Amino acid sequence: MNPFLKDVAIDLKNRFGEDLHETAIIFNNKRPITYLKQHLAEVYGQAIWSPQFFTIQEFFRLSTNLSEATPIAQFFILYHLHNELLAKEGHEAETLEEFYPIAETILSDFSQLDYDLVDIDEIFMELFDNTQIDLQFQHFTAEQQDFIRQFWQSFSIAGHTAVQERFLKLWRRLPVLYRSFKEELKVKKMTNMPTIYRDIVDGKAKNQTFHQQYKQIIFVGFNALSKAEATLFKKWQDAGLALFYFDADAYYLDDKQQEAGLFIRRNIFESGLKNALGESSNVIGNRYSDVNLYSATGNVSQTKLLHDILVNNEKEGKSSAILLADESLLVSLLQSLPDVKPNITTGFPLTQSPIYGIIELWMEVQHLITHQKKNKIPYTLIETFINHPLTNVSKEEKLDIQKLISDKQLFEVEIKELSFKSSSLAHFFHPIVRIEEAIAILIHIIDNLLQNLAQEDRIKQIDSNLLIEVRKTLNQLNLGLESLQPLSLPFQFGLISKAIANINSAIEGNPLEGLQIMGLLESRCLNFDHVYVLGANEGILPKTSSSPTFIPNSLRQAYGLPILENQDALSAYLFYRHFQYSTEIHLLYNGIVSDSSSGEESRFIKQLEFESKFNFLKHNQQQNITFLPDQDEVIIDKKGKVWDKLRSDFITNKKKISATALTTYLQSPLQFFLKYVAEIKEPPSISQEFEMNNLGTVIHNVMEKVYLPFKGAAQFVPIGKLEQSLQTVDALIIAEIIELYQLEGTGLNSLNSLQRIMHKISSEYVRLLVQHDIDHFIGIKIIELENDEDYIMDFPIEVEGKEENVRIYGIIDRVDEVLLKDKTVKIRIVDYKTGADEVNFKSLDKVFIKNTENKALVQTLFYTYVYEQVTGRIGIEPNLYVARKMREEGTLFYAKSEVLETVYLAEVKKEFISFLKATLEEIFNPEIPFRHDPKAKIYDSDPYTLFYKNAIDEEDEE
Repeated sequence: MNPFLKDVAIDLKNRFGEDLHETAIIFNNKRPITYLKQHLAEVYGQAIWSPQFFTIQEFFRLSTNLSEATPIAQFFILYHLHNELLAKEGHEAETLEEFYPIAETILSDFSQLDYDLVDIDEIFMELFDNTQIDLQFQHFTAEQQDFIRQFWQSFSIAGHTAVQERFLKLWRRLPVLYRSFKEELKVKKMTNMPTIYRDIVDGKAKNQTFHQQYKQIIFVGFNALSKAEATLFKKWQDAGLALFYFDADAYYLDDKQQEAGLFIRRNIFESGLKNALGESSNVIGNRYSDVNLYSATGNVSQTKLLHDILVNNEKEGKSSAILLADESLLVSLLQSLPDVKPNITTGFPLTQSPIYGIIELWMEVQHLITHQKKNKIPYTLIETFINHPLTNVSKEEKLDIQKLISDKQLFEVEIKELSFKSSSLAHFFHPIVRIEEAIAILIHIIDNLLQNLAQEDRIKQIDSNLLIEVRKTLNQLNLGLESLQPLSLPFQFGLISKAIANINSAIEGNPLEGLQIMGLLESRCLNFDHVYVLGANEGILPKTSSSPTFIPNSLRQAYGLPILENQDALSAYLFYRHFQYSTEIHLLYNGIVSDSSSGEESRFIKQLEFESKFNFLKHNQQQNITFLPDQDEVIIDKKGKVWDKLRSDFITNKKKISATALTTYLQSPLQFFLKYVAEIKEPPSISQEFEMNNLGTVIHNVMEKVYLPFKGAAQFVPIGKLEQSLQTVDALIIAEIIELYQLEGTGLNSLNSLQRIMHKISSEYVRLLVQHDIDHFIGIKIIELENDEDYIMDFPIEVEGKEENVRIYGIIDRVDEVLLKDKTVKIRIVDYKTGADEVNFKSLDKVFIKNTENKALVQTLFYTYVYEQVTGRIGIEPNLYVARKMREEGTLFYAKSEVLETVYLAEVKKEFISFLKATLEEIFNPEIPFRHDPKAKIYDSDPYTLFYKNAIDEEDEE
């Protein structure tokens, strides 16, 4: 079967022969023009003088020399006129903010009234009395009169509700507003498309004979006609000027129950327009073809499923098209296409482009620094800016600001700190001085983006189109706002977002080759061998929502204005017509029920399934569980450069091993390698929540300052003096946080909300730690505080059969001598912990092993051993101050009922030395590689987790 446009081309040649150039061929949209030209070339087989091609709106524009007002210009005209009406009525003027939501609806209603030639005086009459309806609308059918009566019966002559009263005020205002709007357009020497339509019908067009320059006007593929179009088309047909080619099938044309044929039936049987192709055949009713229907497991899943279908299905020499019933799937579709050459005329939306992202970011920044008068920017917005593909911030400036944020842990950065001279948007973080210049500044940003992309020779057509369209729209907005008082910044930004939201750009390729991608509406007149429909869900095909309007549905029915049923009929036609021509049809829909999905295929599909002879093959997408192939475990053998570096760093050059390094190895030998041998640094980061290591730093430093005055005392310091020092805790903590984050100021007001939380927690912890000493001791001597220089020693181990020394060291939080209330004296190592560490342990067997159950005990015994070896003292008692648990559990380690002190402590110390020696010798054993223990506890904050994920349990491996 020939494509529709091929049949049109054949008939045109038969009718006009060599005189086709004297005709004008009119379409609803541009896309079919290329296809008809190709078919004409094939049919004629030689060069001919071409006819003139137009879209219907281009053709009607020939009737006027007035400029066409943009939607934004029309909005501002309507706004001024509406406020003039309000003033005459004695009401206060509405602000733009108040009027904007209803302006689009009013303009849309006015347009519809023009397209369908509705008498303005009639439709806006107030008809509370049924007899008035009988008298005024004798020319209407009884059904039309009933529709009018149905609406006005809801109003009572005796009185109206508040809502009805507000509606009637607007209703009375609308005809006056309509006429003044039309007059204002004339004064400004402007028009709009609905006015052009009405003027042509009323004989008021500037060039009323514009159509007479052609011997024949040929209308191709029209379906739903407005009353203005139907009137003109019939008039021109009667004058012998017009010829019509309707694309129809008897299956839905002859059956009045089939909504797909509604409009063509009206065109042919009511308006009297003749189809130049003659009577339609019943193609759909006599086809037995297979139709593939796919139920996908989600909206985006449709595009993934389509990828597989295309890979297995595309054939050379066959025309193919993807029709988007749901155009929001375009971006997902583009990301899922196989290696094919697409031609995309469904516009790529600005809202899903990086350009929209940078505009939204700028408005968000300006809302903070201009509208809210803030002088700091959240670091998240800065990260978005420096990483945005259009800002072109240099690597050096990016690293500088990231380092500043990370080093100072800044949740917000002062504007004065932000300097991006390398970026084309260097003034992005400058506040707007005069808010009436906001749109002009945004236009300047758009110009900079265009210029920068062009200079780098990397501008894409889609970016260029989007930027140019944004600039046009912003210019129109700026012109419209010039005569108004300065508007609030939030409203201007709302206006900008609204104005640019529907901008899109075609991604055009060759319309005659490759895979065509378009919306259903764009597929009018076109036919393809293979058709793939995406989003064929009930609620989308057809849509269940109609455009907002102030004209009630009953009145719309009475005057023949579009209603939801008309939208359904047009959708049905656009869908059904592909079943006339396509040899292979694939329909995909989202089979999952959700707030945005019915989970059902369109009722059009169900109708065809039950009423036609098509064989629907149903496929349910299965989300198979796929297991990724096993990745190789990261195992670092101690050979070559690894061994050389390990030996050189730690044995030859005496790189020190700390208690933390030891427990890191016990938790994960691989992590030990990454941190201490390969020296892979953790990336700089900032958390929305304060990090525990920063909390620990504050508490350690404040504890050092609290106890520093007592260091070196020859006699026990009375504990009362320690109690007095509690008064300084808050000030010390504030000073410490200010220094840690490099803040300006000196008091609590210098801290942000998270830092104040840190201050509160630190204060509670420090007081608790100090209070423990006050409650348990009479006096105290401080021997050491945070000494990171003196406690270093060489520890002998065996490496490859030879004795070598490795250097170990400890930074000890505190060494003190305390006088207990029973006059007993103890010398203690004290280690502060702010996390979930415990003084309790099950047994030494669970401690002195890899993946130790108590890291704190291992570390504290490490400090104790190093201190005793360096100082020559013995009997030092390890204590752990765990702020969260010390009230209940004390500070001494214990297992079951046995506390780690005196005799038991001496035994544990001996076992620890053996364990330490064995662990260090394992680290330096070239036969034992660095690998991760999968049983080890991994913390969410661990930056090395990527290296662990494929670790294999050695026992399982065996």
